[in-house]
Amino acid sequence: MITERPGLLVADRWQDYQLLDCGHGMKEEKWGPYTLVRPDPQIIWPRSGGQQRWEGWDGFYHRAETGGGKWEYRQKLPEQWNVRYGALTFRIHPTSFKHTGLFPEQAVNWDWFSKKIRDARDAGREVSVLNLFGYTGAASVAAAAAGASVCHVDAAEGMVKWCRENAALSGLAAAPIRYITDDCLKFVRREIKRGRKYDAIIMDPPTFGRGSGGEMWKLEDHLWDLLAECKQALGDRPLFFIINAYTARLSPTVVVNLLDGLMHDAGGRVTGGEVGLPIQRDSRILPCGIFGRWEAA
Repeated sequence: MITERPGLLVADRWQDYQLLDCGHGMKEEKWGPYTLVRPDPQIIWPRSGGQQRWEGWDGFYHRAETGGGKWEYRQKLPEQWNVRYGALTFRIHPTSFKHTGLFPEQAVNWDWFSKKIRDARDAGREVSVLNLFGYTGAASVAAAAAGASVCHVDAAEGMVKWCRENAALSGLAAAPIRYITDDCLKFVRREIKRGRKYDAIIMDPPTFGRGSGGEMWKLEDHLWDLLAECKQALGDRPLFFIINAYTARLSPTVVVNLLDGLMHDAGGRVTGGEVGLPIQRDSRILPCGIFGRWEAA
């Protein structure tokens, strides 16, 4: 097993998205034709030049002191609109919990595993991918576009529907994607009993969450159990395994150690680090999460 820690991977190939500026706990982003300002807990530095007032935005998310928040709009925006990344198209919709339905920093992972899938397909191999905690399905759509058959799993029915819409927007309505609303751990256990195997696994587990039946999920307590089950759902020639995480409490080295322990007998290589976005105003990088990747030799 080869273990590497490449540090920071930057998603800098976007055309329909830009991180314009950051500071004082907020970030200013261009999503297609619209500019949104949202909070981000990682941004503990001031804006360049000392400005604190944000100008020129179309939507501004105000955090409430009691938790949650709400959007303020300077003009009436469409309920949803689309952004593109290469051949992929995603629906953007500002939600009541500040998110837009897409994490653009994950493009570095879409590019990486898409090449893995295409190379395997060019070598004559079919590739099946399991995407757990799949959210609105950007990774599922990217994997399907690269030629994989995909099983997309999320406990929230609305997120699974959103994934289906993203697939259709990307011209993949007829692609071999299974859309599953279920608790991820329970689903994996049932797949093992059914004898279904996958060539690759992608997961983006939340820090906290609840399954479709109200089951409590806590990353530090339950991730290893899920990984151990997932190992049994991998086929005899696994291609890759990716873990993404957004909790500030975990180091990338933790994810590397998890994958090293899980896949040690399979050989291959483990890498880990951070993903980030370039800030247009001052060329700094906004760290946006951590990742670990295992890939076959």
